[in-house]
Amino acid sequence: MKTYFDPQDLQQFGDVTKDAKELGEKFFDYYGSVMGPGALDEREKALIALAIAHALQCPYCIEAYTQKCLEQDCDKEEMTEAVHVAAAMKAGITLVHAMQMRRKADEVSL
Repeated sequence: MKTYFDPQDLQQFGDVTKDAKELGEKFFDYYGSVMGPGALDEREKALIALAIAHALQCPYCIEAYTQKCLEQDCDKEEMTEAVHVAAAMKAGITLVHAMQMRRKADEVSL
């Protein structure tokens, strides 16, 4: 099936440095440091990344981190719960901005 996002692009992600080598290398160094060993383990980071991939609607990241979560022995229930956490956060973040809208509406209405 043809889609706007070509799943093969994910395989070529490393080539993103091609026209901005220094910046690309800095990104991959940073990315590698963040996703490497730390206070959170690899499994926790994979679940966080999967949730963010859904919140930001990145099909490449959803594909990559679904695979990564499965490799880290996450099950579908855990992965789905992580996605729900992201969805709840995104909904809450959207709704809390209503306070700004109300404040502006009150200001303009005066």
